[in-house]
Amino acid sequence: QESRSNEESTDESEEDETEEEPKLKYERLSNGVTEILQKDAASCMTVHEKFLALGTHYGKVYLLDVQGNITQKFDVSPVKINQISLDESGEHMGVCSEDGKVQVFGLYSAEEFHETFDCPIKIVAVHPHFVRSHFKQFVTGGKKLLLYERGWMNRWKPSVLHEGEGNIRNVKWRGHLIAWANNMGVKILDMVSKQRITNVPRDDISLRPDMYPCSLCWKDNLTLIIGWGNSVKICSVKERHASEMRDLPNRYVEIVFQFDTEFYISGLAPLCDQLVILSYVKEISEKTEAECCARPRLDIVQPLPESCEEISSDALTVRGFQENECRDYHLEYSEGESLFYIISPRDVVVAKERDQDDHIDWLLEKKKYEEALMAAEISQKTIKKHKILDIGLAYINHLVEKGEYDLAARKCQKILGKNTELWEFEVYKFKEIGQLKAISRYLPRRDPVLKPLIYEMVLHEFLESDYEGFATLIKEWPGDLYNNTIIVQAVVDHLKKDPQNRTLLQTLAELYTYDQRYGKALEIYLTLRHKDVFQLIHKHNLFSSIRDKIVLLMDFDSEKAVDMLLDNEDKISIDRVVEELENRPELQHVYLHKLFKRDHHKGQRYHEKQISLYAEYDRPNLLPFLRDSTHCPLEKALEICQQRNFVEETVYLLSRMGNSRSALKMIMEELQDVDKAIEFAKEQDDGELWEDLILYSIDKPPFITGLLNNIGTHVDPILLIHRIKEGMEIPNLRDSLVKILQDYNLQILLREGCKKILVADSLSLLKKMHRTQMKGVLVDEENICESCLSPILPSDASKSFNVVVFHCRHMFHKECLPVSNTVSAVQFCNICSAKHRGPGSAILEMKK
Repeated sequence: QESRSNEESTDESEEDETEEEPKLKYERLSNGVTEILQKDAASCMTVHEKFLALGTHYGKVYLLDVQGNITQKFDVSPVKINQISLDESGEHMGVCSEDGKVQVFGLYSAEEFHETFDCPIKIVAVHPHFVRSHFKQFVTGGKKLLLYERGWMNRWKPSVLHEGEGNIRNVKWRGHLIAWANNMGVKILDMVSKQRITNVPRDDISLRPDMYPCSLCWKDNLTLIIGWGNSVKICSVKERHASEMRDLPNRYVEIVFQFDTEFYISGLAPLCDQLVILSYVKEISEKTEAECCARPRLDIVQPLPESCEEISSDALTVRGFQENECRDYHLEYSEGESLFYIISPRDVVVAKERDQDDHIDWLLEKKKYEEALMAAEISQKTIKKHKILDIGLAYINHLVEKGEYDLAARKCQKILGKNTELWEFEVYKFKEIGQLKAISRYLPRRDPVLKPLIYEMVLHEFLESDYEGFATLIKEWPGDLYNNTIIVQAVVDHLKKDPQNRTLLQTLAELYTYDQRYGKALEIYLTLRHKDVFQLIHKHNLFSSIRDKIVLLMDFDSEKAVDMLLDNEDKISIDRVVEELENRPELQHVYLHKLFKRDHHKGQRYHEKQISLYAEYDRPNLLPFLRDSTHCPLEKALEICQQRNFVEETVYLLSRMGNSRSALKMIMEELQDVDKAIEFAKEQDDGELWEDLILYSIDKPPFITGLLNNIGTHVDPILLIHRIKEGMEIPNLRDSLVKILQDYNLQILLREGCKKILVADSLSLLKKMHRTQMKGVLVDEENICESCLSPILPSDASKSFNVVVFHCRHMFHKECLPVSNTVSAVQFCNICSAKHRGPGSAILEMKK
């Protein structure tokens, strides 16, 4: 952008075309300063954290507050004020002027010192701690650098610190160190040792020191920044090691950074680890092609060991910049607040670090609303100028102007929050631009809830142009957001134009559901054959409404309908369902079949009817039904199956009714399936059936083959073989006979195997019994005689006694045991003998 030509403008920075945000903001120091500079010109200024001190060309010194208002005025001299110096407390001021006058006085006390020299005094610097009695010192700089110290009887004693190298043009006093610049370079004096510790020569000696003066600035007590011409040096004062001192000062200076700038330096100031440089710029005029003064620049640079990195650069519009020289500009700063004052004869401009409000201003100016909103949210406790809501509303407006309606509507959720008034305002704004659809999906539905009119307005918009979108909103929005009756009437009016529109019908059913008019909703759902009809019935218990709609439900989805009806027998009885389906036997069968699957006895009164239904609509399940049903009339079933020539079912019924021979005959004659006949004979396990089967098969070689292959394990195959007529050709006879022999051998092997297992088990059990009977038997005081029931052991163990213990664990005193009548000397337990139990059986009983 082109710079503004109006010098009265308060916007002091040159705007770039780039997107890089400036680091500083500028404003002109006005109020009293404006009045002063209309009649006078600024020559110097000193900044204190409490006030400003401005010196003019007409010898006046003004004390100003930070807004530029005049608080005090001093008439020091009729000529130019060269320098003003303040101590750290701000209670004492030193002033020097072009006519050689020097004054040091207390602003709040009567203390005062006057001195007049025979040459202009360019510099005065009071001790930083001048307020203390033992630091009453100041220096002046003209042709000599003089130190004044107050001694005995309050007399001031001067002493020469340096002379002979031209005029002293700048002095900066920090702590115990004084730095000054003359025509040859920069010196630093240690006031403790009164030793000069360094000399930093100036680089470009071709520049006139009076036109391009040296700029000095202490960053801290040990770091000095020097700017002269277009060269910058950053010096660090360090302690010298004791072993290196000899005759040298105990301190030395090391240049840690050194670099050149594009323009001439008028002032320096530190900004954290960066530098602020005020530069004097000359350029070639496009009209006259002569060199002229351009606007001064204020740059922020990052020092590097041998170069620097430019962070920002601003061209400043100050009054009368076309007539100023390098020496006319000064840069002063306030350490505590990072305020930088650019002083020129006709203008004083203040540069400040940009705060978060300024950052947000810049983002809004660049239309970076998303970043501005984020910055405001992060710093909402510190920003003073901006409000998050205002930024958000501006962002929404910006998106709407760009045509990004969906994004604008989405941002409404976050920005508008629970503010119902703003929500309603935005909705009307979207309506005006015809974008109600865009904001519809983001409208709040709970906490907050807007006026019903808002939601109805959106629904009407969709109903006019987008039935699908309208249906979606009806599904998503709770029914209490709007007046249901109004919306229902609107849908009914649209259905008059398009009565078969499924979307509108379905939506109307949902609206009826919200309004608890379930009967109408159910009727629409059934008409549409909608999947939600069963859910609706269950959810709202509409079984009384479907008593006359069972056929419709079954036509729609017979599986779901039957499950629902069977699950709710208490609400719709089985008899009622069967009666309703009387004219639809195929649906009646589906219902009764599922009922039978659930419980074989509930629908027993309909089992006779089911025989015909299975025969007509589901023959594969007829035979399982006949097998599982215990209430089915067999004669009726047999009659139906014979009429329809259902052989398998007829065979089953004949066999169930006890007529196995007829059933077998039917298998052989009708089905001609020898395997099925053999299977049937196996199931019945009747010798007469096997005889009938053999007689029927004896003249049919294929049947004989089947019998030979399967009869071996049930009937002696010799009976069949003897009856085969001689000379009859039987397919695969050899294989059948081999199979019979193999089956026979297998039976023999199985018998032998079983016999071996039996013998081995018997022997193992015999050995186990023998081991058991060989074990000792514990006899203690708890055991009793089975005859006299007294303890088996006597109370006096010293007496001899005789006890008989059998393997069955029964015990007797010998004298209590009955005398055996047999000749054999072997005695048996009377108890076990009476019960016909073998030895050891009592042990088994004990184990059980």
